[in-house]
Amino acid sequence: MTMWLIILAAVLAAFAAGTVYLTVAVGRFGLIKKLSGDKKWLKGLISFGIIAIIFAALVLLTSVVNAIIILLSSLMFFLIYGLIFRIIRAVRKKEFACNWAGWLSIATSVIYLCTGYYLCFHIWQKDYHLTTDKNIGKLRIAMFADSHLGTTFDGEGFAAQTERIMEQSPDIVLLPGDFVDDSSNREDMVRACEAMGNMKPKYGVWYCYGNHDKGYYGDEHRGFSADDLASELKKNGVHILEDEHETFDNLTILGRRDKSDSGRAEMSELMKDIPSDSYIIVLDHQPNDYANEAAAKADLVVSGHTHGGQLFPVTYVGEWFNINDRTYGYEKRDNTDFIVTSGISDWEILFKTGTKSEYVIIDIN
Repeated sequence: MTMWLIILAAVLAAFAAGTVYLTVAVGRFGLIKKLSGDKKWLKGLISFGIIAIIFAALVLLTSVVNAIIILLSSLMFFLIYGLIFRIIRAVRKKEFACNWAGWLSIATSVIYLCTGYYLCFHIWQKDYHLTTDKNIGKLRIAMFADSHLGTTFDGEGFAAQTERIMEQSPDIVLLPGDFVDDSSNREDMVRACEAMGNMKPKYGVWYCYGNHDKGYYGDEHRGFSADDLASELKKNGVHILEDEHETFDNLTILGRRDKSDSGRAEMSELMKDIPSDSYIIVLDHQPNDYANEAAAKADLVVSGHTHGGQLFPVTYVGEWFNINDRTYGYEKRDNTDFIVTSGISDWEILFKTGTKSEYVIIDIN
């Protein structure tokens, strides 16, 4: 939590400094110069006013978080093109008649953010092919995480994705956390639980909690409690695992409490009663206990939480600060396969520029 507070403080500091820089950069446009009569104080006032109006409009259209993301993304390109054209001016020793740096910054920002919006809202299928010496025959797993209901789709939109996933004929469906969020509502939650109840794979639908599922702001905020969520999931046949496991057909499904839960058990404790010849699949929302999960001889660990890095250029910040063992994709440690998904949706932010939304199909032979 301390590290995320530091990152939040850094983002807010960058936002404040970026606003100052953008005020200067916007003042370089010809129209602003003309309106201000090239008076520095008036030029700065007009430029800041334009930025403030645009920011307020973005807050109304999206949210404060998304407005900040849009402003910081635009700042990134204003800085890049500002540096490039500063070098070009120094070489050619002559000013440009047009503010090319500004116009290119705006155009690139629009392209970058539109692409990020598409990568967030469009959902791809990601395939993995694994092998094992254990006697489980052929097993097809469908896995998705981080639906954060209400961000990019509602309950009906979630149901449409479950139908699409079932077209792949999985034997089992795994959902390692952040099914709902504080911004989710009861109606969407109930509809999405019904959709999971309609999936009906051979070995069922299995779920572990993520850090957002039980809510941060109280039951009234979203209209349902953690108990209501558990009740709807169970009513629709979804298996909820909190530091628990079930074994059947030489297959063990183990679901961990989220790392944010103070009552979470150690991996070595959870593995004590599991037969060694069983193929062990672990659902762990946050990918940050790889060493213990590999030492405990789990066969496959599936996670979400990172959203695949979310935004370029801070895609791997979780690994840089040792918050996560992996940001996205496949890794093998000893005899344990680890897979982290970028998520089928997103928390709050409407853009993915460092990854894309997905569900996962894992074929094991």
